[in-house]
Amino acid sequence: MADITKRFGWRHLRSAPTAHIRHHKRGQLAHDGPGLSFWYRSLSAALSEVPVNDRELAMAFHARTSDFQDVTVQATVTYRISDPAGAATRLDFSVDPDTGVWRGAPLEQIATLLTETAQQHTLDVLARTPLAGALVDGVASVRNRVAEGLGAEPRLPATGIDVVAVRVVAIRPEAEVERALRTPAREQIQQEADRATYERRAVAVERERTIAENELASQIELARREEQLVEQRGTNTRREAEENAAADGVRAEAEAARKVRLARAEAEAAREVGAARAESQAAWLRVHAEVDTGTLHALAAGRLAENLPRIDSVTLSPDVLTGLLTRLGRPGPEARA
Repeated sequence: MADITKRFGWRHLRSAPTAHIRHHKRGQLAHDGPGLSFWYRSLSAALSEVPVNDRELAMAFHARTSDFQDVTVQATVTYRISDPAGAATRLDFSVDPDTGVWRGAPLEQIATLLTETAQQHTLDVLARTPLAGALVDGVASVRNRVAEGLGAEPRLPATGIDVVAVRVVAIRPEAEVERALRTPAREQIQQEADRATYERRAVAVERERTIAENELASQIELARREEQLVEQRGTNTRREAEENAAADGVRAEAEAARKVRLARAEAEAAREVGAARAESQAAWLRVHAEVDTGTLHALAAGRLAENLPRIDSVTLSPDVLTGLLTRLGRPGPEARA
């Protein structure tokens, strides 16, 4: 939309480079071209603004295939107005000289023309195509047919409209039909997934079996080594017992020999001591045999006195003293008197 400003009863229009402006003044063409800027009076001016840039028109419509299945077609048509003068004479592109707003809806008329034309050719193609073919190859066939139909439409060149490109985005059936069509593929994919799962489980089971066999072999080898270890320990124990027994035997023999030698030495010493004691006793007896009885009594009394405890004083009666002196070979008190 052009920019219009007011100054002292005049209007100033400034358009974009993509807008073609046609200014008629008193029935005569005063300005004609894109991106114009000029002054004018609103009471005597007739303005038209025709866009000359590429415009995108999105469209969606329903169609029916040869097997009576409803589908939705989504397409986009790119067009441009190559003849602004012809378009301005065929469609109402006039704008309000005070606001610059279109008085009509020319772009909607162009959209209706393009949509109905594209829909007509799309219906013609899909009506002879089954649903499966429409979903597989329908996009290309519909695009080509719509492009050819729009190129051959006589109203478009007469209106100054050129179709730049046609794109068909999608052809989709109803939701229930689409789910039904997806079911076989989903089932096949699920079967492939299940097969992959089973194969993975089989591989896992095989690996677990291999691991179990390895563990069993390891346990068998460990048990065999433990058996060897037990046997070796028994052998070592027996050898140690034999060595200990042999050592004990040697120690016992040495101890017995030592005791025998000690007993012999003690016996020899006892014999020598006994012989010495016998000789001493014999000599003692010989000496006492040669001494008289009184001497022996005196020696006995002296020996007895040596072994008695200390006596401070002794009181003897005359009879005892007389007997004692008589035994010692001395006269008693009565005899001395």
